[in-house]
Amino acid sequence: MHRILAAMLAAASCATMAQAQVGPSAPFAQDAPVYTLDQAVSAAGGSAPAAEAATAAVDAARAGRTVAGLRPNPVVQGQVENVIGSGPYRGVRSAESTVGFAIPIELGGKRGARVAVANAQLSRAEIQAAIIAADVRLQVTQLYVEAVAADRRVTTARDQARIASDALRAASVRVQAGRASPLEQQRADVARINADANVERQLRLAEAARANLARRIGRPIDGALDDTLLDRLPGANIYGPVAPVDTTGTLALAAANADFSIAEAGVRLARANRVPDLNVGPAIRRLEATNDMAAVFTVSIPIPVFNNGRAAIAQATAQRTQADAQRRVTALDIEQAITDAQAQAANAATTARAASGPALAAAQEAARIARIGYREGKFGQLELLDAERTLAETRVAAIDALANYQNARAQVERLTAPAPNGGNQ
Repeated sequence: MHRILAAMLAAASCATMAQAQVGPSAPFAQDAPVYTLDQAVSAAGGSAPAAEAATAAVDAARAGRTVAGLRPNPVVQGQVENVIGSGPYRGVRSAESTVGFAIPIELGGKRGARVAVANAQLSRAEIQAAIIAADVRLQVTQLYVEAVAADRRVTTARDQARIASDALRAASVRVQAGRASPLEQQRADVARINADANVERQLRLAEAARANLARRIGRPIDGALDDTLLDRLPGANIYGPVAPVDTTGTLALAAANADFSIAEAGVRLARANRVPDLNVGPAIRRLEATNDMAAVFTVSIPIPVFNNGRAAIAQATAQRTQADAQRRVTALDIEQAITDAQAQAANAATTARAASGPALAAAQEAARIARIGYREGKFGQLELLDAERTLAETRVAAIDALANYQNARAQVERLTAPAPNGGNQ
């Protein structure tokens, strides 16, 4: 009877182990081609709404530059004088009809000032498009790293479920042989149930991570992800403070410089607008009384009595001062952000090397010794469960540390991304 019961328990343990290894579903097909991070970034760059908005903004800025370079349109004028009066001006017998053009002539360099503002706005739009592209790459990288880490957590959870099933089988054998109390079998069964539940949880999280990544790139993910991405760590012989980075060509500072250029061009435009424009009007006049034709030439110029342009210049100058101060603030902020991000990336690399190297190796060795000692009766079940729990926590901590480093490295790349070289000024 004892042998039959032991055989039934062993069969149940094997079935549980097989279920833990297979799980409800697999996150991806193992034989499918690898879908790399660069492919995901490229797909997201073409489908992200933010990228489309940035492209439309650049197109609008180009059109605005074209509009800024256009000259004012001439105006056709028509005038009839000396009609519907008294005496000889009764009716239209003495009417004088004039037809001509009013041609505005811009003075003070208004057209060039408008073009300068439009060029600065186009440069700013191009920089903003580059900023959005860098943000999209950072977002996709973070989602990709999370998806890879989630897949690795599934593998770890399945391995721990297999180990828990093995421990349950070993405890069952010990109980049937009379070498342990039934309490050990119950503890092992609880550990196995928790391990199986953890597999289901990690599978759901992995599916959610891949769904979020697919939603961001705008297409389903064909193939497995690049699992080696997490293991790419820098060298371990880097100590001391990180070398300072030149922030001159970064996107954030380039955007601040572009804002200052727009404000500076606005001052030039405000000064140009103070100069009144001329309206030249050549025309032809017909005299009804004699049926003769005569040329008429008119020149008009506005008198800047109420609005002399000084308030506009003061406003533009204040905006330029604000943009210059904001540019200096941005330079300080970006230097601080890069310094902090570099320190976080270095610390994350150190943690990842320790967690995935010596700490993980020590936990694996401790668990291996505990398993052997438990089977041979040298260690108790509590020591085995503690070693297995430590191993599981260390493996998860190693995955988290590797993911944290990859995210920190992506953040450094985002902060130090170079600005595009534009030739619109």
